[in-house]
Amino acid sequence: MSKNQHSKGKGKTSGRGNANSKTNSFTKNAPGKKKAKATNKPSNSDEIRLNKYIANSGICSRREADENIAIGLVTVNGKVIVEMGYKVKRTDDVRFDGQRIAPEPPVYVLLNKPKGFATTTAEGKGRTVMDLVANATNANIKPIGRLGRNSLGLLLFTNDDTIVQKFTNSKNGVARLFQVELDKNLKFEDLKKIQSGFKIEGKLVAVEEVSYIQNESKNLVGIKIKNTGNTILRTIFDHLNYDIVKIDCVAIGHLTKKDIPRGHWKHLTEQEVNTLKML
Repeated sequence: MSKNQHSKGKGKTSGRGNANSKTNSFTKNAPGKKKAKATNKPSNSDEIRLNKYIANSGICSRREADENIAIGLVTVNGKVIVEMGYKVKRTDDVRFDGQRIAPEPPVYVLLNKPKGFATTTAEGKGRTVMDLVANATNANIKPIGRLGRNSLGLLLFTNDDTIVQKFTNSKNGVARLFQVELDKNLKFEDLKKIQSGFKIEGKLVAVEEVSYIQNESKNLVGIKIKNTGNTILRTIFDHLNYDIVKIDCVAIGHLTKKDIPRGHWKHLTEQEVNTLKML
């Protein structure tokens, strides 16, 4: 058994079960939308029929997809499509009842990242986090946010645009908890300064929470942020003249590293996904 099969007993979440409730209305008409016929595109190996694209997303069957296309519930790149057999590319913006969908069921993979792997999907960057989740799924998942090459901890991968947008919303993003080890004890006045927020070059730098992790050793700090990267941590401590020895993301929202050894991954359960959507 592969060392990465830590989803046993949890299983992948069902694309149909996780579909947004707004996408479950298969019979109502789309008010105010003009029905626009579109000409078929030239044959291309990268193109698939629109009804198959919708069915692959887990929303409904191909037959049901055809019915919903016919009543104008589906748009491609902003245009309502009612033509049977219409073909689309995987990169097209396909929406069902106003919600963007992907040509595959939503997948959610949680990785406990080790050192030495870059958070990127680009090739030619040496070892990347995509190498670590290569066997997790055939879906086109991408990491949400970034962890530095030498940073550790939790990183979430998905093909679900709704979840990605939730994380990247600067006002209502999902909080991540980091354990930061410094080269020396953090002074209490600096802790209070971080708690209160301060400006660097006229820009406010603020975190959700910060506290000492151990009373005896004050060089270990817990710090919660909603930023999708961890550059803000280095910005804060560089400004206060501390060197960071180690950064470890120990929680993403309600998700923790429990039962995920370093370098391993798991699929989120349906309950974990639903809770993530409600954050």
